Amino acid sequence: MDQLTATLKKIEKQNYRAYQQIKGQYDFTDFTLFIDHVQGDPYASASRFRATRAWSLTGLEWLKDESPAFQRAARDFIARSFEQFAKQENSVSISLNGQTVLDSTAVLFTEEGIELRFRVNLPAEGRSVLGKKANNILTFHLPKFIRRATLERELDKAALIEHCQVVEDQDALRAQLEANNLVAFVANGSILPRIAGNCDLPMKEAVEFKAPESLQVTLHAPNRGHVTGLGIPKGITLIVGGGFHGKSTLLNAIERSIYDHIPGDGREYIVADEKAMKIRAEDGRCVHHLNLSNYINHLPMGKDTADFSTQDASGSTSQAAWLQESIEAGASTLLIDEDTSATNFMIRDERMQALVAKGDEPITPLVDRIGQLRDDLDISTIIVMGGSGDYLDVADTVIQMHDYQAVDVTEKAKEVIAQHPTQRHNESEERLQTFPPRALNRVALMNILTDGKFRVNAKGKESLRFGKEFTDLSALEQIESADEVNTIGWLWFQIAQLPGWCNHPAKEIEEMLSGEWHASLPKQGDLAKPRTLDVMAALNRMRKSQFNSSC
Repeated sequence: MDQLTATLKKIEKQNYRAYQQIKGQYDFTDFTLFIDHVQGDPYASASRFRATRAWSLTGLEWLKDESPAFQRAARDFIARSFEQFAKQENSVSISLNGQTVLDSTAVLFTEEGIELRFRVNLPAEGRSVLGKKANNILTFHLPKFIRRATLERELDKAALIEHCQVVEDQDALRAQLEANNLVAFVANGSILPRIAGNCDLPMKEAVEFKAPESLQVTLHAPNRGHVTGLGIPKGITLIVGGGFHGKSTLLNAIERSIYDHIPGDGREYIVADEKAMKIRAEDGRCVHHLNLSNYINHLPMGKDTADFSTQDASGSTSQAAWLQESIEAGASTLLIDEDTSATNFMIRDERMQALVAKGDEPITPLVDRIGQLRDDLDISTIIVMGGSGDYLDVADTVIQMHDYQAVDVTEKAKEVIAQHPTQRHNESEERLQTFPPRALNRVALMNILTDGKFRVNAKGKESLRFGKEFTDLSALEQIESADEVNTIGWLWFQIAQLPGWCNHPAKEIEEMLSGEWHASLPKQGDLAKPRTLDVMAALNRMRKSQFNSSC
């Protein structure tokens, strides 16, 4: 510590680059401070710091005996507490993930103790070092924040235990979905609506969710005990109802519940299949050597779709591509909202069938394939549908949202089908085909990196910089934070280190994300574990990715 103080006094009023001298390791008696990266100028992203403190000094050793979900929540709670303590000093920040609890590197539990990873914006006057001010932050304020965040008596223990138990319960509920033949579970009393599109907080005075009796399921949570709510079974589920009655709100709550939520969020006891993928139309995206023949075939001019590539896909093509890519990456549930779908990919009614013959229409609509996805590939689907009744013929469960309340109308839907039989005919000419996964060219990734001076960083949740390439991820609605995007970039970096082609990229990524997934990644605090599905989805959207056709 004295050494750090001496260096900071020495570089007072020098050029900002002089801060580089403080890089290194410092002993503060009860914790060790590491300065890993120092920013090059006052306007660059803040410097990276780490602090480690032995278990014996924290009073939190009991956490080591808890379940992995409990520990993950405890790490999240410590990060949130650190942020609260550091509020008075706005130059210190730690990476947080809003209302969700992700497996993040901001706080890590090691054999030796607790490790905090955070950023400090080193002070300057113009481009001159403010050594005294920096010394005050680093040797007076910062140690207080570190000590308070890693000391049991300084933390709100009751809130810590509640935080961890709620996450542990969600983890346990999610693990029970498969055994109960469910793809999602929405507990009674949940608050689904959010304040606004850009705010994830629960809406005040919102109607509490209540499951219809016929679809009620009771699961068991280790801390809360029995929890009753809506169980959405495997198969094809339609969410219907009038506009503004809460259809998309229910779907949004389900798509976000692949993650655990903090107490007070309103969605603490909603869980969904971890391999649920929300797909939509995405005009203008790229597609790399994908076999789309299940959904699009006999294009004009004899163009083949068994090995299809484009840099500017239409709405229907992009949605078909996303569906095929999700199957390739291992998705077991698809989430679709008609509001964000391509109409011609979803449905072709009997009048259009009569007007435009099948021979002149390359697209096989999803309504004709969705039953095959369920029967042949065991892929479930949840669709929000307000405009087409043709999906009633294939649906296993129909839920109507009325005044934000769910009603089971499956039997009523069967009556409607009997009274109003459809006149359209199925357009799938042959069975659904399965294809081997495409191979990925690792060398192409490495070339992109070398051209762009090995830069990897997230631009919010919407974009990922890899070398000089920017990949638009704005359509991936299930990505929760920029930390996941950072990790996606570093996983690509890992893939790029190996030579030649990777024959099964999804499998390789899955292995990278198992166990101590962050051990081979940079020692940064702004990484969070993404899903294999999202890493693959991002890779498919990188315009310079090179895939090799599987056929």
